[in-house]
Amino acid sequence: MNDQVLGWVRAAKRIAVLTGAGMSAESGVPTFRDAQTGLWAQFDPAQLATEEAFRARPSMVWDWYAFRREMIAQVEPNAGHKALADFARRHPGRMTLITQNVDGLHQRAGSPGVLALHGNIFEDKWLDPPKACCNAAAAAAGSPPYCDRCGNMLRPDVVWFGEALPLRTLAAAEDAARACDLMLVVGTSGVVYPAAGLARTAAGKVVIINPHPTDLDDAADAVLRGTAAQLLPQLMED
Repeated sequence: MNDQVLGWVRAAKRIAVLTGAGMSAESGVPTFRDAQTGLWAQFDPAQLATEEAFRARPSMVWDWYAFRREMIAQVEPNAGHKALADFARRHPGRMTLITQNVDGLHQRAGSPGVLALHGNIFEDKWLDPPKACCNAAAAAAGSPPYCDRCGNMLRPDVVWFGEALPLRTLAAAEDAARACDLMLVVGTSGVVYPAAGLARTAAGKVVIINPHPTDLDDAADAVLRGTAAQLLPQLMED
């Protein structure tokens, strides 16, 4: 472990952590495209994860997400997820956790106040603005569930292609980046914006944690080559 980076973590009063798909890789969470197996191998996920696809073939898209939910539900948070959650419990209010992942593993590990930029695959929301009759708890069973009065359908609460990130969540993430003394960028390739832009606007030191080169390495004050489960337990042990 890099002693300088350890010193930065211990000295930082405000830490922002940005995580991507590599954060969950050691838990066995399949990447977006790696999840295309069996029946779903014939479909392009980029063509399923859109509002247009859901409106055209709601049952098929809902069933695809149900398949992904089943796959993700079988994995557990890894040592990296747990190290961040443990640090947050020991140092309340000192760290802001921002993730591009929709798998909910940070939340399951116990991290509070996670800023999930791309949503959570295990949560639902109404496809259209809900009317007074739309009660998710009483939605009619179906694939997808729906309001039996107006027909509004529930959809996974994730950001689809062509959709903007949730404004409040993104604003909170931007505030955390601008206010931090240290940003840890963990397991993200740095190619997806606006999330990747957070590292370039961070006010403090930027540390990349990734076993592979990323598009954000040039913005880093230090690069640690390794995985989240390998390095975070050492880095966050204070």
